[in-house]
Amino acid sequence: MERTHRLAADAMLGKLAKWLRVLGFDVTYERWIEDQVLVRRAKNEGRDILTRDRRLVQRRWGNSIRFIVIEDDHWPNQLRQVIRELGQPPRKDVLSRCIRCNEPLNSFRRIEAAAQVPPYVHRTQKKFFQCPSCRRIYWRGTHQKRILSRLKTILAQNRLGKQTARRSP
Repeated sequence: MERTHRLAADAMLGKLAKWLRVLGFDVTYERWIEDQVLVRRAKNEGRDILTRDRRLVQRRWGNSIRFIVIEDDHWPNQLRQVIRELGQPPRKDVLSRCIRCNEPLNSFRRIEAAAQVPPYVHRTQKKFFQCPSCRRIYWRGTHQKRILSRLKTILAQNRLGKQTARRSP
């Protein structure tokens, strides 16, 4: 199943962007981006904008931009809201993107990883992945179990009922 939701998180939502990437969502995020640059890029790339800034939504940007106004201050509640509005991502997409760059990860040969990961990790892991942009290497160690457990807890608390996404006026 191909991802249908492309997102752009505003400067206030860095932690949310990271956890959405963990779930496999395509989410751009820049900490110091100006509103007009964010909106222009989102429009050009066909992205919905995640924001906590109601003034950003109220400005006249045209009808082609969808804003999802994030209601809560805490990222677990923010994550639950986005999942309610967009739907659960396919399970196969979890941990498939670089949490720093947002790029889809590529398989990385174990032999090549040997010089770039700790010896214990190389001995105990069979599969490695690399971000094509920042070159960061990932593997499915104990941190993966902790991440998945945390996500399971957060998403299990997701209540029924959709909040409507807001479009620009």
